[in-house]
Parts: sequence; structure tokens; C-alpha cells
Amino acid sequence: MTFFIILFAIVVLQRLGEVVYARYNEKQMKEKGAVELGSSHYKWIVLLHAFFLMSVLIEVMIRGGFLGEGWEIFLLIYFVAQILRIWTLVSLGSFWNTKIIVLPGTSRIKKGPFRWISHPNYVVVMLEIAAFPLLFGAWITALVFTILNGLLLLLVRIPMETKALNSYTK
Repeated sequence: MTFFIILFAIVVLQRLGEVVYARYNEKQMKEKGAVELGSSHYKWIVLLHAFFLMSVLIEVMIRGGFLGEGWEIFLLIYFVAQILRIWTLVSLGSFWNTKIIVLPGTSRIKKGPFRWISHPNYVVVMLEIAAFPLLFGAWITALVFTILNGLLLLLVRIPMETKALNSYTK
């Protein structure tokens, strides 16, 4: 249980840190003339992630906080996702955000993981939402939120972000 509580706290603190970093970047970008698009669906992303964290906490507590079967592979996937997350954040720099904020006339980022993947941060999120609960045997949370997140990303977020990037960047 202790390992879960520590890792859960790290995940929550990481999310809160990302929100602070995103707000800082948002302010900087908007001062340069950036535009925000797709704000109507952002609340659904926030709610999905909040309910995901609550669901992980509840299901793992019900299951006793023990490591799940095959936990080593899920821990590896989770840490690989963190490396990809850091690489993505470093590659985007001040352009990274949790919202769709685009600075018109700028060139799209083509370095780091963006050389091979259009939306590497969404790969990170998909890996985390699947691996983190499975690390502790919370397969119901992993299944439900992987599906919900995948639908939100594939049907709403990625098309909106792609449209924004195609419309406002080079």
C-alpha cells in the first residue's frame, strides 16, 4: 500500500505541476498573440482525468493496494511514458500546453518525438491511463478510462488540434 500511496502522490503532484506550467505557457503565448481553440471540450478532459485519479484510488484501495500480476511490465511502461513525456515537454518548450493554444505563423515543431509521432503527449496519456491502474491490478479503471480517453482523443481532441495546427502554423 505504501508504494501505491507514494506513486499516487507523485502522479497527482505531477498533474498539478503540469497545470501550473501550462498556465504559465498559456500566459506567455497569449501575450505573443496566440489563440486558443477547442475550449468547449477542455472541461471534459479535466473531468476525465479527475475521475480517473479518483477511480484509481478507490479501486486500488478496495483491492488492498497490492501490486497486480505482471506489475513489472506496467511499471516499465509507465516509466517509458514518463521519459516520452519529458522529451515531449522539452521539445515543445513554451509551446507545450494542456489546452489547444496556437501562435499564428509559427512553424510546427519537428524535433524530438515529433519527428515520428504527430501527438506524442497523447501516446503518453494513453500509456499512463492503461499502465498506472494495471500496476496495482485496477483493471476496471484501466479498461473504462482507456476507452473513454481514447474516444475523447480520437473523436474530439486530436481532430481539433490537427485542424488548429493546420490552420495557424506553417
